Amino acid sequence: MYAEVIVDIAHSDVDKIFDYECGEGIEAGMRVAVPFGKGATTGFVMRVKGESEVPRERLRKILRAEDTPALTAESLLLAKKIAARYRVPLALTLRLFLPAEMRSGKVGERYRTVCRLAEGEPTLSARAKQQRALVEFLKDNKEADSALLREKFGGALKALLESGAVVAEKRRVFRDPYRGGESAQPPRVLTPAQRAAAETVRRSEKTVSLLHGVTGSGKTEVYLSLIADVLREGKTAIFLVPEISLTPQMLMQLRARFGSQAAILHSGLSAGERFDEWMRLRDGIARIAIGARSAVFAPVENVGIIVIDEEHDGSYSSESAPRYNTFDVALFRAQYNGCKLVLGSATPSVETYRRAKEGEFELIRLPDRINARPMPAIELVDMRREVRRGNATAFSAALREKLSACLSEGNQAILFLNRRGYSQTVICRDCGYCAKCENCDVALTYHSEEDCLKCHYCGARYRMLSVCPSCGGKHIGYVGTGTQRVVLELKKLYPSARVLRMDMDTTGGKEGHFRILRKFSDHEADILVGTQMVAKGHDFPSVTLVGILDADMSLHFPDFRSGERTFQLVTQVAGRSGRASAPGEVILQTYDPENYILRFAARYDYEGFYAHEIGMRAATNFPPFAKIVRVMVTGEEEKETVEALREVYETLRSLYAGSPEKFLFFNRMHAPIKRIQNKFRYQVLMRLAGGGGETLQKIYALCAEIKYKNVLIYVEENPGNLS
Repeated sequence: MYAEVIVDIAHSDVDKIFDYECGEGIEAGMRVAVPFGKGATTGFVMRVKGESEVPRERLRKILRAEDTPALTAESLLLAKKIAARYRVPLALTLRLFLPAEMRSGKVGERYRTVCRLAEGEPTLSARAKQQRALVEFLKDNKEADSALLREKFGGALKALLESGAVVAEKRRVFRDPYRGGESAQPPRVLTPAQRAAAETVRRSEKTVSLLHGVTGSGKTEVYLSLIADVLREGKTAIFLVPEISLTPQMLMQLRARFGSQAAILHSGLSAGERFDEWMRLRDGIARIAIGARSAVFAPVENVGIIVIDEEHDGSYSSESAPRYNTFDVALFRAQYNGCKLVLGSATPSVETYRRAKEGEFELIRLPDRINARPMPAIELVDMRREVRRGNATAFSAALREKLSACLSEGNQAILFLNRRGYSQTVICRDCGYCAKCENCDVALTYHSEEDCLKCHYCGARYRMLSVCPSCGGKHIGYVGTGTQRVVLELKKLYPSARVLRMDMDTTGGKEGHFRILRKFSDHEADILVGTQMVAKGHDFPSVTLVGILDADMSLHFPDFRSGERTFQLVTQVAGRSGRASAPGEVILQTYDPENYILRFAARYDYEGFYAHEIGMRAATNFPPFAKIVRVMVTGEEEKETVEALREVYETLRSLYAGSPEKFLFFNRMHAPIKRIQNKFRYQVLMRLAGGGGETLQKIYALCAEIKYKNVLIYVEENPGNLS
């Protein structure tokens, strides 16, 4: 027998099938150790066959193999499709399906030894007091961990094991990342609107359904009802959420409804926890995989439904190789398994909504909140007037008034500002010097708690300036406001208020997000200040006020999606208010109150926003009417990086010259941020007519042929971040 093996080396030079001799028991999907070159490496068995075209004297034998296949037939097929689609080595895509620690062998199964009494009454010496005490302990408890027994009774355990009076048994232990914390809940009775939505998904002949429901309309209950259906049929489910901060909360809901059948997959877990959760899914012990983007590769078989909640979120696009789109992977799995793919959002992406409006997807609407609760009123506050009145703080008079009323009534508030740190940057007021990162072409952010300057791109830290390094001046000033500064100002305004902050600086560790959210949910704080982590998915009944401190931050970003993202953020964070019986309010602070995006958001008018936005996109030939393609060229040596850029540009220019009608735009340039992590960044930016089609695949193929030892060249489609 012979095995076709892909070695686990992500390099184009070895991106091909190697034949090895193998014995019985080797199956496709197994990980194997194989001789390779002068050493040995691991690989993946893609196929087992009876004959090989390679002469037998040139074939080498597989050294060892896992007991069971790590990858399913579906995983192998999907890995091939991703590799072909994005022109990356197959080994790189196969890695997506396995925990990284499993590949490196740094983590494995955990066992514990459990002891119990053997059959019959043991004969013990009258002087063996510890042995008698241990036997009585086991009679009362039936069984106990051997480590506990050794701790309590010392050498008595060894003696009883040797005499046969006590029997030891080795058992597999699964490390549970969020043990406890949930209580069993019966299924909730769906409202007529929820019931109709679930029924439409079930009966639809279309693979993809878009559930367009306002915040608080009960989309989650529809998902859970559909998952319950497929579990009853003996199938599995995949539930994707955009943020790690949402994952533990959703896991608790799934555990409360479906018990230990739900397993969580995300990067915040320890190596052992991630390995065990993956194994529970692979072995069929758990049948619901929940997690962020990478959970779409969960090792579940016979999938009955895939849910992508908050489908509009940019985190569903991978920014590292392979640069896949989660929807594309989920669609393949849905088609492979013949199951439904459900997308949910209060603010669907323009591209997704257009496909639903045109009939490609099933469009299902939930236009009202549960029990017909009203959406919170949004008040636009003109911050230009606040400045003219001498108000230099982050809080308008209207927000301060509403906050005071909210706190006096015993309610809670959320303040949203999508910038962490104390200030946006630090400048010298004498000469205008701006503190920048030495490794990146970006301004540093001041963090008051650590009294240091940080780069939010590479993580570098610098001492706070006391004098200007350019002119020697001592008038160092802060520009812009971050979440740290907001918290400090709140404590001055409301000394008795309990304030929590939720951003990248406060949510380290596995339970960082969950710990803060649980405290706020338990009313251990009155105000939650946070970045976009607080904007979606959370349900806090006591929150009656949301303050959006700087609605313009994403509005004027140089990106064709800036208006769409602003509308989505405002709508999502506003939806955290007034979700229980008390009505909600939203204060939206802006320097551009007449902006049409904010006006649509203040009315929750998604249809009006969509009609305006899709008209603009059609007139200007931007997605979904065209495809933006960027070829990024990065390297530490600028000269070599520019040489690589020149070759990429000249190669693609020949493609452009041959079919200029397929290109709406074609040029080379610096990336907006010229350097990140000490790497220079250049790009060839293109806009292709329609979906790109054959031209896009030619771009991938041509760029894959250009190789520089110290320069990375990669292709991005409709990149979520054009900076």
